[in-house]
Amino acid sequence: MTGPVRRFRALPIRARLSLLVAAAVAFAVAAVSVTCWFIVQGKLYEQVDEDLKKATVLQGPQRVDEIRSALTDCTDTPRDSAGGFQYTYSQVVKEDGTVCLFPSSVGNVKVTASDREVIENAGTGSRGIFRDGTDEDGDDVRVLTLPLVISDPSTLTSTHAAVIVAVPLKGTQSTLNDLALILLLVSGIGVLGSAAAGLAVARTGLRPVDKLTEAVEHVARTEDLGVRIPVEEESEDEIARLSRSFNSMTSALASSRDLQQQLIADAGHELRTPLTSLRTNIELLTRSEDTGRPLPPADRKALLDSVKAQMTELASLIGDLQELSRPDPGHQGGRVGIVAWQDVVEAALRRARLRGPELTISAELRPWYVRAERAALERAVVNVLDNAVKFSPPGGTVEVRLADGVLTVRDHGPGIAEDELPHVFDRFWRSPGARALPGSGLGLSIVARTVQQAGGTVALTPAEGGGTTATVRLPGAPTPPPEVPDAP
Repeated sequence: MTGPVRRFRALPIRARLSLLVAAAVAFAVAAVSVTCWFIVQGKLYEQVDEDLKKATVLQGPQRVDEIRSALTDCTDTPRDSAGGFQYTYSQVVKEDGTVCLFPSSVGNVKVTASDREVIENAGTGSRGIFRDGTDEDGDDVRVLTLPLVISDPSTLTSTHAAVIVAVPLKGTQSTLNDLALILLLVSGIGVLGSAAAGLAVARTGLRPVDKLTEAVEHVARTEDLGVRIPVEEESEDEIARLSRSFNSMTSALASSRDLQQQLIADAGHELRTPLTSLRTNIELLTRSEDTGRPLPPADRKALLDSVKAQMTELASLIGDLQELSRPDPGHQGGRVGIVAWQDVVEAALRRARLRGPELTISAELRPWYVRAERAALERAVVNVLDNAVKFSPPGGTVEVRLADGVLTVRDHGPGIAEDELPHVFDRFWRSPGARALPGSGLGLSIVARTVQQAGGTVALTPAEGGGTTATVRLPGAPTPPPEVPDAP
């Protein structure tokens, strides 16, 4: 059984659909044909039985005379006779098995055990039986056997007998054979037509799949993600949904590749500046050593400090790029759990105070528990605070507040222009006034990505009286779930 199943599965989908349709239609046609044949057979036999009933009316002088004639001149050999019930078999069978043919009988019907049972029960009011039988030549006939009681007035005795009347089934069987042949031909034509129709339907239905296959092969061969499969807007069938899904997938892949190429181009551009500065400074130091004319101590210290700053900037840029290149924590199996956000903000505040010791950073933190990756969330908060520290004037104030799942960080720096607000979360974007300051332009992109992964939102807005307010909202609760411990 496994072999045929494997061979069937190895066939193309069109062939399988055609075979399945043909098999289903063949089964249905066969069931209908057989049912029709049996219904017609039943109706024909009912008609034959009705004819037999009409031929066996025992009342009336004619039939009584025929019975008496058959008993008087008892013979089992057919006699030539005109009139009466022609083309029928009529005979009387006595209790001892003697067969007496009616004058109008065309033949002799073989007596069976069921006939003898009717004869035995003739005096008990039995009604007779219908059966299939054969004549002396072996031809099929339909038989009706009725009980008969023969009285002898002279001896005041009676004997049991039976009247057997039969009609040939040759015409009925010929009709049924013709019907079977017609049904067989019609069924065969129907099955072949259904197979052809199934193949045509399969080809028509799978044409979009062919287009999809060609598109996938084209993408695999050429890496061209601009391929789109045309889909009717009103169509909502499975093929249309598959085509729309493929178009959405290729659009997402194309967008992802464009973003990747843009990231590589932007990263190369951002890396070029510190690398160029590093090379220039190192060449100056090397040249001074090679020529034997050392640089003044102050200039040498300034060059070394510049090299150190550029290396720090490179390390920060590479770290930011690694952070942006990471997949979602849920896809990577990261340690996502219930995190006490107030503790994360407190840890970020300690780092921010070290980076801006001349600033006053005030904080008001209320408990709030969120589901996130602690390390990524802390880095995002640190980036927000670093941004506020970077743009705050010396001796300025940074106000931090966490309440009801909303973290606000307000600085008193120069603020952000209205036309620059839509770009603050773009990768490598830096306002003209911030390009002289250290940074890679990736900090706020990391913040937006982390907050989005945690199911929250982030926004930067101008603050009243100058400065900028960063607002981060994360879903959570003021108390941790009892069944889930806080993340360490």
